[in-house]
Amino acid sequence: MKIIKSVALMAAAVLCLYFAAGAAAQNIVVGGKNFTEQQIMSQMTAQLLQAKGFKPDVKAGMGSAVVRQAQESGQIDVYWEYTGTSLITYNKINERMGPAETYAKVKELDAQKGLVWLNPSKANNTYALAMNSDEAKKMGIASISDLAAKVKGGGKLTFASNAEFYARPDGLKPLEEKYGFEFARDNVKRMDTGLVYQALKEKQVDVGLVFATDGRVPAFNFVVLKDDKGFFPNYALTPVVRKQVLDANPKLADYLNALSAKLDDATMARLNASVDVDKKTVEDVARTFLKEQGLV
Repeated sequence: MKIIKSVALMAAAVLCLYFAAGAAAQNIVVGGKNFTEQQIMSQMTAQLLQAKGFKPDVKAGMGSAVVRQAQESGQIDVYWEYTGTSLITYNKINERMGPAETYAKVKELDAQKGLVWLNPSKANNTYALAMNSDEAKKMGIASISDLAAKVKGGGKLTFASNAEFYARPDGLKPLEEKYGFEFARDNVKRMDTGLVYQALKEKQVDVGLVFATDGRVPAFNFVVLKDDKGFFPNYALTPVVRKQVLDANPKLADYLNALSAKLDDATMARLNASVDVDKKTVEDVARTFLKEQGLV
Protein backbone atom coordinates (compact mmCIF):
# COMPACT_ATOMS: atom_id res chain seq x y z
CA MET A 1 0.00 0.00 0.00
CA LYS A 2 2.87 2.33 0.87
CA ILE A 3 4.49 1.53 -2.47
CA ILE A 4 1.29 2.38 -4.35
CA LYS A 5 0.95 5.62 -2.39
CA SER A 6 4.58 6.55 -3.14
CA VAL A 7 4.10 5.87 -6.85
CA ALA A 8 0.95 7.99 -6.85
CA LEU A 9 2.77 10.84 -5.15
CA MET A 10 5.62 10.61 -7.64
CA ALA A 11 3.18 10.62 -10.53
CA ALA A 12 1.42 13.66 -9.10
CA ALA A 13 4.74 15.42 -8.71
CA VAL A 14 5.66 14.66 -12.33
CA LEU A 15 2.30 15.99 -13.52
CA CYS A 16 2.77 19.16 -11.50
CA LEU A 17 6.18 19.70 -13.04
CA TYR A 18 4.75 19.03 -16.49
CA PHE A 19 1.94 21.54 -16.13
CA ALA A 20 4.24 24.08 -14.48
CA ALA A 21 6.62 23.80 -17.43
CA GLY A 22 3.69 24.23 -19.81
CA ALA A 23 2.53 27.31 -17.97
CA ALA A 24 6.06 28.75 -18.09
CA ALA A 25 6.16 28.40 -21.87
CA GLN A 26 4.69 31.84 -22.44
CA ASN A 27 3.28 32.52 -25.89
CA ILE A 28 5.02 35.52 -27.52
CA VAL A 29 3.77 37.00 -30.79
CA VAL A 30 6.73 38.10 -32.91
CA GLY A 31 6.00 40.63 -35.63
CA GLY A 32 7.93 41.73 -38.68
CA LYS A 33 7.80 43.85 -41.79
CA ASN A 34 7.78 42.73 -45.41
CA PHE A 35 11.42 42.81 -46.49
CA THR A 36 14.39 40.49 -46.07
CA GLU A 37 16.09 42.05 -43.04
CA GLN A 38 12.84 42.04 -41.10
CA GLN A 39 12.06 38.46 -42.08
CA ILE A 40 15.50 37.42 -40.82
CA MET A 41 15.03 39.29 -37.54
CA SER A 42 11.57 37.78 -37.01
CA GLN A 43 12.99 34.30 -37.50
CA MET A 44 16.01 34.91 -35.28
CA THR A 45 13.79 36.28 -32.53
CA ALA A 46 11.39 33.36 -32.76
CA GLN A 47 14.15 30.74 -32.78
CA LEU A 48 16.00 32.43 -29.91
CA LEU A 49 12.87 32.69 -27.76
CA GLN A 50 11.90 29.10 -28.51
CA ALA A 51 15.34 27.96 -27.35
CA LYS A 52 14.75 29.90 -24.11
CA GLY A 53 11.48 28.13 -23.37
CA PHE A 54 8.92 30.48 -24.94
CA LYS A 55 6.30 29.60 -27.53
CA PRO A 56 6.77 32.13 -30.35
CA ASP A 57 4.07 32.83 -32.91
CA VAL A 58 5.48 34.66 -35.96
CA LYS A 59 3.35 37.27 -37.73
CA ALA A 60 5.72 38.66 -40.35
CA GLY A 61 5.32 40.30 -43.76
CA MET A 62 3.45 43.44 -42.66
CA GLY A 63 3.88 47.05 -43.70
CA SER A 64 5.41 49.50 -41.22
CA ALA A 65 2.16 51.17 -40.21
CA VAL A 66 0.34 47.85 -39.88
CA VAL A 67 2.88 46.15 -37.62
CA ARG A 68 3.18 49.24 -35.43
CA GLN A 69 -0.59 49.52 -35.07
CA ALA A 70 -0.75 45.80 -34.27
CA GLN A 71 1.79 46.25 -31.48
CA GLU A 72 0.03 49.28 -30.01
CA SER A 73 -3.25 47.35 -30.00
CA GLY A 74 -1.66 44.32 -28.30
CA GLN A 75 -1.74 41.92 -31.27
CA ILE A 76 2.08 41.92 -31.61
CA ASP A 77 4.32 41.53 -28.55
CA VAL A 78 7.75 42.20 -30.01
CA TYR A 79 9.37 43.22 -33.28
CA TRP A 80 12.48 45.06 -34.47
CA GLU A 81 11.90 48.71 -35.33
CA TYR A 82 14.12 51.52 -36.60
CA THR A 83 14.64 54.62 -34.49
CA GLY A 84 14.20 57.04 -37.40
CA THR A 85 10.93 55.42 -38.44
CA SER A 86 9.43 55.81 -35.00
CA LEU A 87 10.68 59.37 -34.65
CA ILE A 88 9.32 60.68 -37.94
CA THR A 89 6.55 58.34 -39.07
CA TYR A 90 4.91 57.35 -35.78
CA ASN A 91 5.73 60.31 -33.54
CA LYS A 92 5.71 63.05 -36.22
CA ILE A 93 9.01 64.61 -35.08
CA ASN A 94 10.72 66.14 -38.12
CA GLU A 95 13.64 67.67 -36.25
CA ARG A 96 16.90 65.97 -37.22
CA MET A 97 18.79 64.50 -34.24
CA GLY A 98 21.94 62.49 -33.67
CA PRO A 99 21.72 58.70 -33.14
CA ALA A 100 21.76 58.82 -29.31
CA GLU A 101 19.26 61.67 -29.15
CA THR A 102 16.96 59.95 -31.64
CA TYR A 103 16.97 56.75 -29.58
CA ALA A 104 16.34 58.62 -26.31
CA LYS A 105 13.45 60.53 -27.86
CA VAL A 106 11.62 57.53 -29.29
CA LYS A 107 12.22 55.58 -26.07
CA GLU A 108 10.59 58.40 -24.11
CA LEU A 109 7.67 58.97 -26.49
CA ASP A 110 6.84 55.32 -27.06
CA ALA A 111 6.97 54.55 -23.34
CA GLN A 112 3.82 56.65 -23.10
CA LYS A 113 2.18 54.14 -25.45
CA GLY A 114 3.21 51.10 -23.44
CA LEU A 115 6.18 50.20 -25.64
CA VAL A 116 9.71 49.58 -24.36
CA TRP A 117 12.75 50.15 -26.57
CA LEU A 118 15.53 47.78 -25.55
CA ASN A 119 19.21 48.26 -26.43
CA PRO A 120 19.79 49.52 -29.98
CA SER A 121 22.07 47.55 -32.27
CA LYS A 122 24.91 49.09 -34.25
CA ALA A 123 23.05 48.32 -37.47
CA ASN A 124 21.81 51.56 -39.05
CA ASN A 125 19.52 50.51 -41.88
CA THR A 126 18.89 53.98 -43.21
CA TYR A 127 17.30 54.65 -46.56
CA ALA A 128 19.75 55.52 -49.31
CA LEU A 129 19.79 56.37 -53.00
CA ALA A 130 21.98 54.15 -55.13
CA MET A 131 23.20 53.92 -58.72
CA ASN A 132 25.22 51.45 -60.73
CA SER A 133 28.84 52.32 -59.96
CA ASP A 134 29.88 52.65 -63.61
CA GLU A 135 26.88 54.84 -64.50
CA ALA A 136 27.38 57.11 -61.49
CA LYS A 137 31.06 57.56 -62.36
CA LYS A 138 30.25 58.28 -66.00
CA MET A 139 27.69 60.94 -64.99
CA GLY A 140 29.91 62.42 -62.27
CA ILE A 141 27.37 61.72 -59.52
CA ALA A 142 28.69 60.92 -56.05
CA SER A 143 26.15 62.67 -53.80
CA ILE A 144 22.44 63.47 -53.74
CA SER A 145 23.40 67.11 -54.44
CA ASP A 146 25.14 65.93 -57.60
CA LEU A 147 22.01 64.03 -58.57
CA ALA A 148 19.83 67.09 -57.90
CA ALA A 149 22.07 69.27 -60.07
CA LYS A 150 21.92 66.73 -62.90
CA VAL A 151 18.10 66.58 -62.78
CA LYS A 152 17.73 70.36 -62.54
CA GLY A 153 20.10 70.65 -65.50
CA GLY A 154 17.70 68.70 -67.67
CA GLY A 155 18.88 65.15 -67.04
CA LYS A 156 15.94 62.77 -67.43
CA LEU A 157 16.96 60.25 -64.82
CA THR A 158 14.49 57.59 -63.73
CA PHE A 159 14.01 56.69 -60.08
CA ALA A 160 12.70 53.39 -58.67
CA SER A 161 11.08 53.41 -55.24
CA ASN A 162 8.76 51.27 -53.18
CA ALA A 163 5.28 52.69 -52.65
CA GLU A 164 5.85 53.31 -48.94
CA PHE A 165 8.85 55.63 -49.42
CA TYR A 166 6.96 57.50 -52.13
CA ALA A 167 4.35 58.55 -49.56
CA ARG A 168 6.31 58.66 -46.27
CA PRO A 169 6.91 61.90 -44.31
CA ASP A 170 10.61 61.05 -44.51
CA GLY A 171 10.19 59.98 -48.12
CA LEU A 172 10.55 61.22 -51.68
CA LYS A 173 8.79 64.59 -51.61
CA PRO A 174 10.56 65.90 -48.48
CA LEU A 175 13.85 64.61 -49.90
CA GLU A 176 13.27 66.53 -53.13
CA GLU A 177 12.37 69.66 -51.16
CA LYS A 178 15.53 69.36 -49.06
CA TYR A 179 17.74 69.08 -52.12
CA GLY A 180 15.76 71.49 -54.31
CA PHE A 181 14.90 69.25 -57.25
CA GLU A 182 12.09 67.04 -58.50
CA PHE A 183 12.00 63.92 -60.61
CA ALA A 184 9.51 64.21 -63.47
CA ARG A 185 6.31 62.37 -62.56
CA ASP A 186 6.75 59.87 -65.41
CA ASN A 187 10.31 59.16 -64.30
CA VAL A 188 9.32 57.81 -60.87
CA LYS A 189 8.68 54.07 -60.99
CA ARG A 190 6.92 52.57 -57.99
CA MET A 191 7.47 48.86 -57.39
CA ASP A 192 8.07 46.27 -54.68
CA THR A 193 11.32 46.75 -52.76
CA GLY A 194 12.94 43.62 -54.18
CA LEU A 195 12.19 44.66 -57.74
CA VAL A 196 13.98 47.99 -57.22
CA TYR A 197 17.31 46.19 -56.89
CA GLN A 198 16.65 44.08 -59.98
CA ALA A 199 15.55 47.06 -62.06
CA LEU A 200 18.66 49.00 -61.04
CA LYS A 201 20.94 46.03 -61.69
CA GLU A 202 19.48 45.56 -65.18
CA LYS A 203 19.73 49.33 -65.82
CA GLN A 204 16.00 49.70 -66.37
CA VAL A 205 16.23 52.74 -64.05
CA ASP A 206 19.05 55.14 -63.22
CA VAL A 207 18.57 55.57 -59.46
CA GLY A 208 17.00 53.28 -56.88
CA LEU A 209 15.90 53.47 -53.27
CA VAL A 210 17.88 50.95 -51.24
CA PHE A 211 18.48 50.04 -47.61
CA ALA A 212 22.00 50.74 -46.39
CA THR A 213 22.45 47.27 -44.87
CA ASP A 214 21.15 45.39 -47.91
CA GLY A 215 23.68 42.82 -49.12
CA ARG A 216 22.70 43.41 -52.74
CA VAL A 217 24.30 46.87 -52.71
CA PRO A 218 27.88 45.55 -52.80
CA ALA A 219 26.92 42.31 -54.56
CA PHE A 220 25.39 44.18 -57.52
CA ASN A 221 28.16 46.79 -57.65
CA PHE A 222 25.94 49.69 -56.63
CA VAL A 223 27.26 52.91 -55.16
CA VAL A 224 25.32 54.70 -52.41
CA LEU A 225 25.05 58.44 -53.05
CA LYS A 226 26.29 60.55 -50.16
CA ASP A 227 23.48 62.21 -48.21
CA ASP A 228 25.51 65.41 -48.00
CA LYS A 229 22.67 67.50 -46.56
CA GLY A 230 21.86 64.95 -43.86
CA PHE A 231 18.26 64.31 -44.88
CA PHE A 232 17.95 60.74 -43.64
CA PRO A 233 17.93 60.26 -39.84
CA ASN A 234 19.56 57.38 -37.99
CA TYR A 235 17.63 54.12 -38.30
CA ALA A 236 19.13 51.95 -35.56
CA LEU A 237 17.64 48.46 -35.62
CA THR A 238 16.21 47.87 -32.13
CA PRO A 239 13.94 45.33 -30.40
CA VAL A 240 10.71 46.89 -29.11
CA VAL A 241 8.51 45.03 -26.62
CA ARG A 242 5.11 45.74 -25.13
CA LYS A 243 5.63 46.79 -21.49
CA GLN A 244 2.89 44.46 -20.25
CA VAL A 245 4.65 41.49 -21.85
CA LEU A 246 8.10 42.56 -20.64
CA ASP A 247 6.86 43.05 -17.08
CA ALA A 248 5.51 39.50 -17.12
CA ASN A 249 8.68 38.12 -18.76
CA PRO A 250 11.63 40.31 -17.69
CA LYS A 251 14.21 37.84 -19.07
CA LEU A 252 13.07 38.84 -22.57
CA ALA A 253 15.23 41.95 -22.24
CA ASP A 254 18.36 39.91 -21.55
CA TYR A 255 17.79 37.58 -24.50
CA LEU A 256 16.96 40.30 -27.02
CA ASN A 257 19.69 42.66 -25.84
CA ALA A 258 22.22 39.84 -26.27
CA LEU A 259 21.09 39.42 -29.88
CA SER A 260 21.08 43.18 -30.50
CA ALA A 261 24.70 43.40 -29.33
CA LYS A 262 25.75 41.02 -32.12
CA LEU A 263 24.39 43.17 -34.96
CA ASP A 264 26.09 45.89 -37.00
CA ASP A 265 25.99 47.13 -40.60
CA ALA A 266 28.45 44.56 -41.97
CA THR A 267 26.73 41.69 -40.18
CA MET A 268 23.27 42.62 -41.43
CA ALA A 269 24.56 43.13 -44.99
CA ARG A 270 26.09 39.63 -44.87
CA LEU A 271 22.91 38.07 -43.50
CA ASN A 272 20.72 39.87 -46.02
CA ALA A 273 23.00 38.79 -48.89
CA SER A 274 22.78 35.19 -47.71
CA VAL A 275 19.06 35.33 -48.50
CA ASP A 276 18.84 37.73 -51.43
CA VAL A 277 22.03 36.77 -53.27
CA ASP A 278 22.92 33.25 -52.11
CA LYS A 279 19.25 32.22 -52.00
CA LYS A 280 19.37 30.58 -48.57
CA THR A 281 16.17 30.43 -46.52
CA VAL A 282 15.61 32.96 -43.75
CA GLU A 283 15.12 30.06 -41.34
CA ASP A 284 18.54 28.58 -42.14
CA VAL A 285 20.30 31.96 -42.05
CA ALA A 286 18.75 32.77 -38.69
CA ARG A 287 19.56 29.35 -37.22
CA THR A 288 23.19 29.42 -38.40
CA PHE A 289 23.82 32.90 -37.03
CA LEU A 290 22.33 32.14 -33.61
CA LYS A 291 24.49 29.03 -33.30
CA GLU A 292 27.64 30.79 -34.54
CA GLN A 293 27.17 33.51 -31.93
CA GLY A 294 26.48 31.07 -29.11
CA LEU A 295 23.01 32.48 -28.50
CA VAL A 296 21.28 29.09 -28.68
